[in-house]
Amino acid sequence: MDSSFREARKIDPYKGDRLGDNTPNDADRIEIGPTQLAFREWEAAGLELPDLQEMRRYRWQRLVEHVVARSYGGVLLFDPLNIRYATDSTNMQLWNTHNPFRALLICADGYMVMWDYKNSPFLSSFNPLVREARSGADFFYFDRGDKAFEAAEVFGADVRDLIHEHGGGNMRLGVDKAMMHAFRALSAVGFEVMEGEELTEKARSVKGVDEIKAMRCASHACEVSIRAMEDFARNAIPAGGVSEDDVWSVMHAENIRRGGEWIETRLLTTGPRTNPWFQECGPRIAQNNEILAFDTDLVGSYGICVDISRTWWIGDAAPRPDMIEAMKHSHEHIMTNMEMIRPGARIEDLSRNCHRLDEKFQTQKYGCLMHGVGLCDEWPLVAYPDRMVPGAFDYELEPGMVLCVEVLAGEVDGEFSIKLEDQVLVTEDGYENLTTYPFDPALMGA
Repeated sequence: MDSSFREARKIDPYKGDRLGDNTPNDADRIEIGPTQLAFREWEAAGLELPDLQEMRRYRWQRLVEHVVARSYGGVLLFDPLNIRYATDSTNMQLWNTHNPFRALLICADGYMVMWDYKNSPFLSSFNPLVREARSGADFFYFDRGDKAFEAAEVFGADVRDLIHEHGGGNMRLGVDKAMMHAFRALSAVGFEVMEGEELTEKARSVKGVDEIKAMRCASHACEVSIRAMEDFARNAIPAGGVSEDDVWSVMHAENIRRGGEWIETRLLTTGPRTNPWFQECGPRIAQNNEILAFDTDLVGSYGICVDISRTWWIGDAAPRPDMIEAMKHSHEHIMTNMEMIRPGARIEDLSRNCHRLDEKFQTQKYGCLMHGVGLCDEWPLVAYPDRMVPGAFDYELEPGMVLCVEVLAGEVDGEFSIKLEDQVLVTEDGYENLTTYPFDPALMGA
């Protein structure tokens, strides 16, 4: 083969046949992954790459262990992120969230079967843990019309046959998010449909060594993207004519440039639109000498979610004293709560013993103190004490869990809000804050 052609086909022509994350160095490969830019930045930062083959094996093993522990014959997955976790395979994930056409069965013996879009069974071929690729898990009305249930009946019979062969005939089947037709068809062939979402959330909650390496890489890529967005905001907003969407688009672009995938929300607002929180990014023209606040909710490199928040003061004047006070109080809130994180800490005790926000911020405080994160926002959730439901999260933290610690400080009918959030790893003896992005010095009173 012509050497120049061989080099053109490589993601990185300076590497051999395998990249540092143990995947093919092939720019035409099926599996998606980071770009040359991301790899160069991670190397410069001294980051260790994950071994994706080991990461995939760890995730598969976690799911099988959880199936066996619950005495299920298998677990049937429809949620695109659960399928991504189990296989590292992607296929139009956002489209799939509202047009569910994929399904994955993991049997008690570890045998995995993927039902994919009828023209794309090859999309999981890179992963030998996926033993079969089929089609026919699409039961949404747009695709099947008035014959959707008939398609589901064929699917249910296939699942039954696979469980007889690879699940010991155990008809207790975990299912995460089945459409109505699928649920009815599975019940009709004799399955006792069990809670599959609980299984997958518990399995996903403890990250393996290579998942943590992937998260460090994704976090670095996210923070570099945030830096580009901050540089743009500070340079462009004072000149005028810059919308919130203009600012937000920078992080989208920078995420994609590094092999990131999408951003789940539109939580970037400026000035008075920061209060109340959860207004979405829009066409408002940002003004000089205003607050800008955002929450990344970013699905980045390796499909890993990086969910961090910052609030900036954009302008040449000093922020008001009440803004500085709210910022310092918010910073104290997340840093104090972070200190409670350690293996063995009970989630309900985190709620009971948390730092208390000032009374003026209580009504509009955030929906939780902390939440898990991996491929997206995940189990568990740590509630504020007045919102805690006893027994809902009666568990202990374990090493390998990752929690986002966050705060929202905004008064009812106030003119601004402060939003902060860091992503924190539970270690063997405490915690490690994976977020290194600085807090705005002006708002911190520097």
